[in-house]
Amino acid sequence: MKPPVMLQRMRAPILPDLLQPGLDLVFCGTAAGRRSAREKAYYAHPGNLFWRTLHAVQLTPRLFAPAEFPLLPALGIGLTDLAKHHMGNDDELPRDAFDVVALRERIAHFAPRLLAFTSKAAARAALGRATDYGLQEACFGSTQLFVLPSPSGQARGHWDLAPWQALAALARQPR
Repeated sequence: MKPPVMLQRMRAPILPDLLQPGLDLVFCGTAAGRRSAREKAYYAHPGNLFWRTLHAVQLTPRLFAPAEFPLLPALGIGLTDLAKHHMGNDDELPRDAFDVVALRERIAHFAPRLLAFTSKAAARAALGRATDYGLQEACFGSTQLFVLPSPSGQARGHWDLAPWQALAALARQPR
């Protein structure tokens, strides 16, 4: 039997949100992978390109290790996931794992300038429709939405650095 939604929201998340007011950019994935859950760090699998890409597109001044994720807010960057209480690959998650209402509440509360989905799957779950990479017409309140190719090693066939470069250029623009 599944616990009521209220109890689910009270459980500790697999990975903590890295959110605060004033952020320029928040990355949103679907769920913590098994390695990330085990290490208690976002994008921790060595085959994941997330940290290398942040540095390559100059969103970080150096290559960060996954365990250094708490340092990102000092750079105006935050992190969250759609599934805060589940881990694993998207195809392993229960159908109700993604809590879009809670994501929208978090984004409305903290109001970052940009919310970047780190996969089309995350964007599709949050927006309720398929989408292309890049800046979206839709917004969550005042927060602009951006869709990126997944940095996961399992999605390497769809990898493209160009949308990440476009996001970095947009993030560097003054408010």
